[in-house]
Amino acid sequence: MNATMRKVVIGTTAVSMALAVAACGKAGDNNKKSSGTTSGGNTSIGLLLPDNTQTRYEQFDRPLFEAKVKALCSGCSVQYANANADAAKQAQQVSSMITKGVKVIVISAQDSAAIKSSIQTAVNKGIKVVAYDRLAQGPVSAYISFDNVKVGELQGQALLTSLGSKATKSSKVVMINGDDADPNAAQFKKGAHQALDGKVDIAYEQSGLWKDTVAAQKMSAAITQLGAKNIAGVYSANDSMAGGIANTLKGAGISGIPLTGQDAELAAIQRILAGTQSSTVYKAYKPEAEGAATLAVDLAQGKSITSLATTTLTSGSGDKVPSQLLTPVSVTKANIKDTVVKDGLYTVQQICTPAYAKACKAAGLE
Repeated sequence: MNATMRKVVIGTTAVSMALAVAACGKAGDNNKKSSGTTSGGNTSIGLLLPDNTQTRYEQFDRPLFEAKVKALCSGCSVQYANANADAAKQAQQVSSMITKGVKVIVISAQDSAAIKSSIQTAVNKGIKVVAYDRLAQGPVSAYISFDNVKVGELQGQALLTSLGSKATKSSKVVMINGDDADPNAAQFKKGAHQALDGKVDIAYEQSGLWKDTVAAQKMSAAITQLGAKNIAGVYSANDSMAGGIANTLKGAGISGIPLTGQDAELAAIQRILAGTQSSTVYKAYKPEAEGAATLAVDLAQGKSITSLATTTLTSGSGDKVPSQLLTPVSVTKANIKDTVVKDGLYTVQQICTPAYAKACKAAGLE
């Protein structure tokens, strides 16, 4: 083979290799785009939410998170999964995210302790993990939520305010807490006890597991144990459980007593107007979801998050976690218009359906 021929062969081989490398790169990109993403791009972020029983996650958290990621990073995609209240399923979803090659996993843990080993596996693979709304155990890079002890304090104080002169040490209060597997539940409980202890008699206290059916059963047991006429008020850790409790109270012929909640669900706002629930706690979904998206994108791009996560919390596993805590707001009939309506969470039309038209008019919502 002469020199000229050798140059042609070498040049052709080089071009073929370059094309092969390019083709491999494109194939990899196409695989990423076809694996269930919600927006196009080549930097994948996983979002794992805990359940469908609380309306907030599918109605607000997910779409707000996805929209913010897209706005911040045109080259980012979001992989989504919901655990449907199944801790084992969520662990499998983390494994799936690892296999899909996500750069960051944002997770609201169904069980903060059970998910620890899955988070460790992800981190070992070089994936950053953001704990969302619930502080998961393990080496997470950041945490965003609300001041959850403050949430409990607001709930407890709202109950006392609603009781008014009936808030005495002999007044019997039923307390239905959240799921012990959720670290937030312990913080809500702590804050509520700080507000209520020594001021009322917490005569019955159980976990409602964040389920309306379980909370309804526990409320029924409390009525049997204490007597319908002897219950002055009910602390419910969230609105979903408050819905079940409200039905049980109605069935037992109990009305006019305070009932707390949390999450500012539409049904809860309507119950507050109707007088079957006295308060809820509004944790604005938009700043939390958008804050989580910002943390995720910054971590995916290797940026510092110190300006966002300005405090440090210790998780149940002893890990020190850079954290961003937002401020919750108590909602009663008096400030529905200035909170959830003003923020655009719900329109007056959504709240004031025909069944609640009269109550809305009385509350100045027209």
